[in-house]
Amino acid sequence: MRREGIGGLGRPDDPRDDGRKRAKKLGGKAQRALTGFVKMPKLKNYNWTGYMLIRISLIVAVLAALAAGIVNFTVVKTKIDILTDDRNTQRDQKVQAQTELASTKKTLAATQTQLTQTQGQLADAQTQIQKVKDQLASDNTQIADLNDRLTKTTQQRDDAQGQLEAYKATGLTAPEVLALNGKLQKTQLALDVAGQEKMVLTHRVASLQSQINEILHPDQYVTLPAGLKGVVMAVDPKWDFVVLNIGEDQGVLNHGEMLVSRDGKLVAKVIVSSVQKNRSIANLVPGWQLGDIIEGDQVIPAHPSSS
Repeated sequence: MRREGIGGLGRPDDPRDDGRKRAKKLGGKAQRALTGFVKMPKLKNYNWTGYMLIRISLIVAVLAALAAGIVNFTVVKTKIDILTDDRNTQRDQKVQAQTELASTKKTLAATQTQLTQTQGQLADAQTQIQKVKDQLASDNTQIADLNDRLTKTTQQRDDAQGQLEAYKATGLTAPEVLALNGKLQKTQLALDVAGQEKMVLTHRVASLQSQINEILHPDQYVTLPAGLKGVVMAVDPKWDFVVLNIGEDQGVLNHGEMLVSRDGKLVAKVIVSSVQKNRSIANLVPGWQLGDIIEGDQVIPAHPSSS
């Protein structure tokens, strides 16, 4: 069953549906009625319970929205204040950091300048120290040289004093000592000459004895001095002979055999064919060449004498 309402609108028997439809139809009038600007018309047989529920719901919704807005504003304002404080703090910290950085740069530049100056001073000091060390080494060298000279001079003085004491002990005068010294020098010279003549005669005797042995004992070896040593001066591979740096003065004899070696290894055997004062010529003995003879090879007697 439908009833006539405001403006000829029909409404259902359900009062809740009737209230919702009327609230929607009224629209702005109901909202303005909640704020007190529009007075709702008095309706006959209107469902005031549904209307009041709608009105209360709208009021609650408006209050909730206002509360939510206030809460959101408070929260957002708090966050804005916090962010503003953080920004200001960070800005102050940044300014402080920039100030400290500038101060640090200045300090660093000053320190770098001082370091450069200190390094220069250190280099100068090291140069001076090296100069002092060099001068000290030179002074020590001079001191050592002077000590050596002093030692030698002292030794010479002591020797001179000893000689003087020996001279005094002889009881000879200076002219007598000079005359005796002259005789001593002449005697020494005569002894040297006699020694050289003895050596020459000894070599000649050995040579003559070698020749006699060749005649009397052709198969007998020629012996050479045991300590005789020489070096190959030249080599003629075409004619198989070598030149040695030892001769008659060193005791080399004709037909004396010598072993040629290099680094302790035997290279060949040669036999002397010609003897001069300080050199000799030797020929290669067939069958004894174990390698090529070169200049600088060592030679020693193959048959050294036992005496």
